[in-house]
Amino acid sequence: MALVWGGSFLFMKVALEGVSFGQVLWSREILGALTLGAILLIGRYKLPREPKVWAHFVVIALLNSVIPHGLFAWSQLHISSSLAGIYNSTTPIATAILAVALFRVERLTLNQFFGVALGIIGVIVIIAPWQIADFGGSFWGQVACIAAAISYGFAIGYMRKFISHRPIPGITVAFMNIGMSGAIMLLLTPFFAIGPVDLSWQVVGSLLLLGALGTGIAYYWNINVLRAWGPTGVSTVTYVIPVIAVGLGVIVLGETLHWYEPVGAAIILIGILFTQQKLRFGSRSTVVLGQ
Repeated sequence: MALVWGGSFLFMKVALEGVSFGQVLWSREILGALTLGAILLIGRYKLPREPKVWAHFVVIALLNSVIPHGLFAWSQLHISSSLAGIYNSTTPIATAILAVALFRVERLTLNQFFGVALGIIGVIVIIAPWQIADFGGSFWGQVACIAAAISYGFAIGYMRKFISHRPIPGITVAFMNIGMSGAIMLLLTPFFAIGPVDLSWQVVGSLLLLGALGTGIAYYWNINVLRAWGPTGVSTVTYVIPVIAVGLGVIVLGETLHWYEPVGAAIILIGILFTQQKLRFGSRSTVVLGQ
């Protein structure tokens, strides 16, 4: 699963050689929805009936798919796939902040607060403000990645507040998310899907892998891993995705990294370990932040 999601940044980068970022987004959501829809039909799962639940999934589709997927695709017009993969790893940091500050579904211990602070420091190191001569495409590409991670954080907090307590099968949750995303993209077809293309087998293959595998089957795998290994097992994917993304970017695409990018990534990953309480100072702290 980490290999597929880490490889998604490679697929986006290759696909952008022949289509626009909007076409990457459109095909990703449509193919992902078709793949999960087929799994749903084979398993004969039922869809929710409450209109309120459908409305919640419209919000989730925007926050968890349409917005972040679009931002990551656009960002790679300006930055490397390796760097985009590194920024994706900031999602747990954004989630921890929003879970406390906005959704009030968690409280942070001092160790977790320290982890959040480390994550922010890591992002600053990667951005390398001492290297910025002007606010050009590279800078805004990085900002787009950070915005995508924040959008994921909003989505996770929203799901925990409005969906997690409902008895909805995991595969149905995945389909409602990506299926709604696909429906939204169908409505936006004139704005995203139409335009010149330069298709090659690499571009077509990348689009198929990104949509069917990276957005469809990977979501289904994620549910099975969650059930088999629990949240702890799933969380390990967070640590591996940037490694896979960087490895594929360097080996396949010949991308290079500045010294501060892996340093910042390491700081972020240490911060994630603290926010997920894999690392802590001393015993469990009884001091919490939030309500």
